[in-house]
Amino acid sequence: MNKLKNIDIFQKLISGYKPSEKSLSILNQVKLVVLIAPSSAGRNTVIHELVKHGDFTFIVTDTTREPRLNDGIMELNGREYWFKSEDQFMEGLRKGKYIEAEIIHGQQVSGISVSQLETAINDSKTAITDIDIGGVEAIAKLKPDTRIIMVLPPSFDEWLKRLMNRGKMPEDEIRRRLTTALRIFQTGLTSNNFYFVVSRDVKKSAEQIRQITNTEPTINNLNDEIKKLLTELIDRTNKYLEN
Repeated sequence: MNKLKNIDIFQKLISGYKPSEKSLSILNQVKLVVLIAPSSAGRNTVIHELVKHGDFTFIVTDTTREPRLNDGIMELNGREYWFKSEDQFMEGLRKGKYIEAEIIHGQQVSGISVSQLETAINDSKTAITDIDIGGVEAIAKLKPDTRIIMVLPPSFDEWLKRLMNRGKMPEDEIRRRLTTALRIFQTGLTSNNFYFVVSRDVKKSAEQIRQITNTEPTINNLNDEIKKLLTELIDRTNKYLEN
């Protein structure tokens, strides 16, 4: 299990964190889409579909955790994440080289490095990445034209099935992921920052994200159907955690 050795220092660095002026200038030049989703909702699959067609480039985030097996395949540096030591990550924060950063599950720190955004600008592509719930407010304030999209599973039962199929996880790890997911679902009901995509079909989800990205929507799509789904996910997640 990952464990942060310098969690107190990270809490201080992240609290009130501001990117450098250079980082903000680069951020303002890029077309940015960020996805937020609970574990196993289908977020990464949709990103791969979008990147495959060439108009998006995936922004690989930095993290302090160790590489791990996903579906029997070991993660690689620069593919799933850039794996940084705690000292390397702290140095980047002190120099303002991250757009946002967050402590996740109390076990690791992850964040978007500005150097990755420069690559997207140079390639004239839309930058797409995934972030955790704590980074949403920071992104929305720093770059209001960011498309922040919440990817939701079609139902609680389907979501739990996907989560269990990721590989054997101890019960405490499952509960940590569900606790984080509960926070995501609750924020979805109360925040105006999100557009919503339900991950029933990869190609359809990718096309919906493309449409959200390439139009000028004035409001999010938190309609009655999405509200009903979020309410179900919140209720069923709470019941699971209460057992």
